[in-house]
Amino acid sequence: MMSAVECSQPVTTERALPGDFAVWLFIFAELSVFALLFLLFAITRVRYPDIFAQGQASVSSIAGLVNTLALLSSSYFVVIAQRALLNNRRMACVINLLLALASAGLYLGVKSVEYQHLAELGFGLGSNDFYFFYFGLTGFHMLHVILGMLVLLFLGYKVYRGHYHRERMNEFESGACYWHMVDLLWLMLFPLVYVLHG
Repeated sequence: MMSAVECSQPVTTERALPGDFAVWLFIFAELSVFALLFLLFAITRVRYPDIFAQGQASVSSIAGLVNTLALLSSSYFVVIAQRALLNNRRMACVINLLLALASAGLYLGVKSVEYQHLAELGFGLGSNDFYFFYFGLTGFHMLHVILGMLVLLFLGYKVYRGHYHRERMNEFESGACYWHMVDLLWLMLFPLVYVLHG
């Protein structure tokens, strides 16, 4: 029988961060780098509003929106994959990771067409300050997407091989958190570069 002291102790159900703490440090570092780049973009836009207005007029907000939907869909499939893994449904997890990869592939395809179109118009990294930031920011983000896709492939392979299960999710959660960070960065990048005007 429990004593009065034991009964009065509050029950705490603290939920630890998903994944490894080291991955969260890495995510924080990555977000900090992008935050600095976003700040430099905003400051430069204030200094050269006409150049940035002309540059933004040349990029496709429709393509940016398609890429936003593609990455949001990809993150959704990763969430569904994680739920499936928690319920010991390995093949459902693998299928949803493949759908996440397909959505990310759509992003890469649309972004490549965007780059090709701008190159045909004669714009590049050295054209002016807007294109320096446009190609620099979106290109740097695209590298993160490619790395994230490799992470998802790795996770999918290990799920297929039965490496993860309900009690062994730490590595999977770490990879999922990285992918959601990539998505979050685009959600900040899209309005900054495509929508908001100085």
